[in-house]
Amino acid sequence: MTAPAADALDSLEQALQAERRALLAHDVDALLDSTQAKLRALRQVEALPLRGNDPARVSALSELNRANSILLARRRREVNWALRHLGRVESTGVYDAGGQSGARPQVRCLGVG
Repeated sequence: MTAPAADALDSLEQALQAERRALLAHDVDALLDSTQAKLRALRQVEALPLRGNDPARVSALSELNRANSILLARRRREVNWALRHLGRVESTGVYDAGGQSGARPQVRCLGVG
């Protein structure tokens, strides 16, 4: 394992662990910080050649990221359920290609009555 790749993978692992802790603790600020750290570390990993045991470690980190994704989806469902039952949001939302929730379906008049 090359030193730069190992350092980048260590940074990615730390960011993923921080993301998991933030999800479990319901800490939005820590979640945002860890997500930014994860993206930075991921860019570093992608820019370096992987050697030796690196691909196996990347696979393990990918599984950790998937586990975090499952936790995040669960939190999102919980929040959406709570807000829906409080009458604060619509039951369905639409996300644009960038993952932003600002996009809403367009209503079109298909006929003249």
